[in-house]
Amino acid sequence: MAFELKQNLKLSQQLIMTPQLQQAIKLLQLSRLEMMEVVNQEMEENPLLEEVPVEENAEPEKEFEREEALLLEREELGHVDRTEELTGEGDGKEEFDWNGYLEDYRPAGQVHDYRDSEAPTLDNLLSTKPSLLDHLMWQLKLSPFTELEMRVGEQIIGNIDQDGYLRASLEEMTAQEKVAVEVFEDVLRRVQEFDPPGVGARDLRECLLIQGKMLDVPERELVLAIIRDHLHELERKDYNLIAKRLKVSLDDVVQAVMVITHMDPKPGSIYSDEKAQSIIPDVYVFKVGDEYKVVLNEDGVPRLRISNYYREIMAAGDEKGSGESNKRYLRERAQSASWLIKSILQRQKTIYKVAESLVKFQRDFFDAGIKHLKPLVLRDIADDVEMHESTISRVVTNKYIHTPRGVFELKYFFSSSIHKTDGDAIASKSVKDAIKKIIAGEEPMHPFSDQEIVERLEAAGIDIARRTVAKYREMMRILPSSRRKKYF
Repeated sequence: MAFELKQNLKLSQQLIMTPQLQQAIKLLQLSRLEMMEVVNQEMEENPLLEEVPVEENAEPEKEFEREEALLLEREELGHVDRTEELTGEGDGKEEFDWNGYLEDYRPAGQVHDYRDSEAPTLDNLLSTKPSLLDHLMWQLKLSPFTELEMRVGEQIIGNIDQDGYLRASLEEMTAQEKVAVEVFEDVLRRVQEFDPPGVGARDLRECLLIQGKMLDVPERELVLAIIRDHLHELERKDYNLIAKRLKVSLDDVVQAVMVITHMDPKPGSIYSDEKAQSIIPDVYVFKVGDEYKVVLNEDGVPRLRISNYYREIMAAGDEKGSGESNKRYLRERAQSASWLIKSILQRQKTIYKVAESLVKFQRDFFDAGIKHLKPLVLRDIADDVEMHESTISRVVTNKYIHTPRGVFELKYFFSSSIHKTDGDAIASKSVKDAIKKIIAGEEPMHPFSDQEIVERLEAAGIDIARRTVAKYREMMRILPSSRRKKYF
């Protein structure tokens, strides 16, 4: 068998993600806070980047067009090697027009002053409240405990989670401290008397029993009996069975249940360290006359430029003939900075186009509310703005829009369709809202079943299956009719 060498010419196409494209895609899918983190990190690593002071803002309405026009002009004059710019390749020895390169990348964006918009107060930002651990340790130190009991109490409190429940068994803690289990039981009983009521419980039943023992009401004994022996029936709201087994009247059971419903199943939650996060919208929609205007919220979006200090250094370096390594480094940093500025500009432009398209498709929603929300999928917007569906998906994720009807995530406006009896389609979110309104109008003693909800929707012209109603109800975290029934 003979071997020989052959030379063939083959033409093929490959899809290559350039560094600039990767950065643009990464910025596009980030939320506002995440983008700020990326920009801050880039500014720390790239000495050529600096933020433009607010007072130096440029004309915003022509920002997008001016950037594109400058780029096209440079291509026509031959100032840009597109292959080299996108791949980042080059030996750094060629002559490079620093002044022309830097002049083409002006600060992008506009800072809109939304001083009238609601924002969290300084008190909410600066004040701190004690944690559950701090509150319990404060009470422990005020209690008459011995040194041994104090150590055991610290061990118990250290194993209480943020909901107020003890998550370690007594056996585990006694093995670690090498103390008799009776000591732990005695200290635990005294810790369970701390504020908030119910803290230190090992399960829901014990938590409710601790709170029940602190009550001073006529129904106290009945409340304790229901919690201790009939918690499962209480969950199913089978009050008749509870009354029969405890040999009391249904009215007495209902009165006891009213007391139980005011107890806190998670006593430690009031000391939660979770902070309310205010939503900063990326886009504002204002109604001007009969039209809706889309305005980008660029308050807080950094307006970047290449430092004037380094501009002078690079211009002087060209005249004096600086070292090739320095020129290569400065060129890489300048290129990285320009890519970031262009990516931020492109991100804002894409968000604007998608938001404008959403407003056009969902005009009826803005005029008349959720009942008129239209079915919409990513492809509809993609076709309208001439982008890929994956790009639209990145845009609508973690982006918010402020409208006359409230603040919504951009993906809120996308929903599947449900057929109506007249042949038209309605958005699934509109159907969910209709189900919520039907349940809100039901009688507490006689809640609607899923089949009754289906019948009422059909009367309103919405053709929907019972299992779909059950699915939507569960998605909205609404209990079934048997557990929505109320006796008071």
